[in-house]
Amino acid sequence: MTLLELRDITFGYGSAPVLDGVSLSVEEGELVLVTGPTGSGKSTLLGVVTGLVPRFSGGTLRGDVLLDGVSVLEAPPRERAHAMGYVGQDPLAGFVTDTVEEELAYGMEQLGLPPETMRRRVEETLDLLGIADLRDRDLRALSGGQQQRVAIGAVLTMHPRLLVLDEPTSALDPTAAEDVLATITRLVHDLGVSVLLAEHRLERVVPFADRIGLVGGDGSLVVGDPASLLATSPVVPPLVELGRAVGWSPLPLTVREARRRAATLALPPPAAEAPAAGEAGVVVSGLTVVHGRTVAVREVSLTLARGRVTALMGRNGSGKSSLLWAVQGSGARRSGRVSMGDLDPAGLRPAERRRAVGLLPQQSADLLYLETVDEECAAGGPDTRAVLDTLSPGIPGDQHPRDLSEGQRLALALSLVLAGRPPVVLLDEPTRGLDYRAKRALATILRRLAAEGRTVLVSTHDVEFTALAADDVVVLAEGEVVSSGPVRRVVAESPAFAPQVTKVLGAPWLRVDEVTDALAELP
Repeated sequence: MTLLELRDITFGYGSAPVLDGVSLSVEEGELVLVTGPTGSGKSTLLGVVTGLVPRFSGGTLRGDVLLDGVSVLEAPPRERAHAMGYVGQDPLAGFVTDTVEEELAYGMEQLGLPPETMRRRVEETLDLLGIADLRDRDLRALSGGQQQRVAIGAVLTMHPRLLVLDEPTSALDPTAAEDVLATITRLVHDLGVSVLLAEHRLERVVPFADRIGLVGGDGSLVVGDPASLLATSPVVPPLVELGRAVGWSPLPLTVREARRRAATLALPPPAAEAPAAGEAGVVVSGLTVVHGRTVAVREVSLTLARGRVTALMGRNGSGKSSLLWAVQGSGARRSGRVSMGDLDPAGLRPAERRRAVGLLPQQSADLLYLETVDEECAAGGPDTRAVLDTLSPGIPGDQHPRDLSEGQRLALALSLVLAGRPPVVLLDEPTRGLDYRAKRALATILRRLAAEGRTVLVSTHDVEFTALAADDVVVLAEGEVVSSGPVRRVVAESPAFAPQVTKVLGAPWLRVDEVTDALAELP
């Protein structure tokens, strides 16, 4: 039975359509994945479904939206809330209470559910998402990944028939993402909940999808089963890219399928790693960071080499962002020192610190404060527009930064940080909202900066990006370093942080381009 139907949806601002003649249906108990290039209109499509577009965005909408066969195009979002729950890309913007437990209960209070029902559902959701230990925590004191899990939980407590999720795993570590997706899949299979989900990290979601909708740069939407659509799609996860390179047909959609086919694949090993650079760019000594009663970083000591890209990984809440801010010098430290040669960034004036250390915060839009993209680029310096066009080409210069998609805003903020070429570059989750092409471009930029002798530290949950960009990996747990070393060794030690190529072919393989090079050497 069809739960949701979009009929010939066209939406745009002025004469340029964002969505053009889009039609889509979602059946009961079906998971539909929506993907496409950065800024192609995925979030706009979800906004049309929920009623947020054009009510809160402006623009002109034509076509129809049917829920249970009844048009809801003119119905405000609140009149759809009984049937659908929505989680956007920025969970913090959607919170309306102070603590985790209050947020989980808030939606049910608006629906007028009995207190005993609310209590039971809160406890079930806390256990389901593994956040029971956060129940009394201040929402704004949580890590980005923890906030995302709470936002999903606040929707799940209302037992919606349709879940609309915009990049629900983008801020989650690999294990947490698998847990959330497994939970969503159980809701689909066991309870008949329908899910419409937009996501860039296809490697996480494709195995769970019943159908995929590919949004094109021209506003079109092509819908099909995953195997057929990914066979020709320009947007594919590394596993499918590997299948194409090797010539497998049909293409594998899970690591298990690919491993079975790879058993007979004989390839020369990838080239040996270049020796690590010896000169230290940043030295962290005995660093401890405390937030209230929580020890976020505990006696961390590490050396970041010049000319190397280091990935900082670990579970949500392990202290990655706190470490980045402390290294940058703005974050409070209980003890320890950070040395950049003879300088500690904490002792520099703000203007001097910005020249010495470039930091992209997890809330990257905090860096954007001017009225147009052109003004932001002019303020960032002469190379800013060129970097932006590399990461996300075609963004109009007269557009307001707040009107950009999440990925485009991130690309703009990244451009402001990278164009200045500071001696030390610190990036906190720089791939949220970026498609595969943009991530490859970012990896190239970071490697170029490292080749110029700069020190680059990237906090990320994106294991595929780590495989593309990083030379070294540092893994945090409970604020302590538990593993560090060259990327090939560290990712091989932990299945949670291994990219898909490593899972299929084993160490020391990391990337599809290595397989392609190896195939070219075969007689």
